[in-house]
Amino acid sequence: MDFIRYAERAAALVNADLHDEEALREHLADRSWLHRSVVAADVESVRAFQTDLRPVFEASDVDDVALVVSSLNDLLADHPVTPMISDHDPDNLHMHVANKAASVAELLIGEALMGLANLVCDLGATRLGTCSEPRCDHVYVDTSPNQSRRYCSDRCSSRANVAAFRARRRAELVRDDQPGRAAAR
Repeated sequence: MDFIRYAERAAALVNADLHDEEALREHLADRSWLHRSVVAADVESVRAFQTDLRPVFEASDVDDVALVVSSLNDLLADHPVTPMISDHDPDNLHMHVANKAASVAELLIGEALMGLANLVCDLGATRLGTCSEPRCDHVYVDTSPNQSRRYCSDRCSSRANVAAFRARRRAELVRDDQPGRAAAR
């Protein structure tokens, strides 16, 4: 199991707009083998899980370690994970988080919970966050060496930097237009 990838998929799952089965299939674009198994109940289960999982990212963003841990433990209790060794490639035995009979929702929820639980144990409970760009409500996983991530994407980081630059520029122009300021130059 690649727990970092599962944790990043958990953030992508929270950020996804899953309004119907087709939207869930689009979310699973890189996992086409799951497409034919998607049913309406998966959409409803995953949407409920999105609502339950978002507070974990929000708690991590404000360094509330106890709430991150208790929330993940509650979700793990509500959604038991059944890890199994996969032998579909005998030369590459690896773990899956759900058995073959699991629904798409159970698989996605299991991956998300195992990824986040392992990330929290390995890197710490403050490695999850919510985007600092005021117009964005997405979440992210911070695997940077110095835990410096503040935005969900390069796009949001650029938008915030441009907005800050423009605000500084406006402030300079206002300051320069004040009476007596020009004469002092």
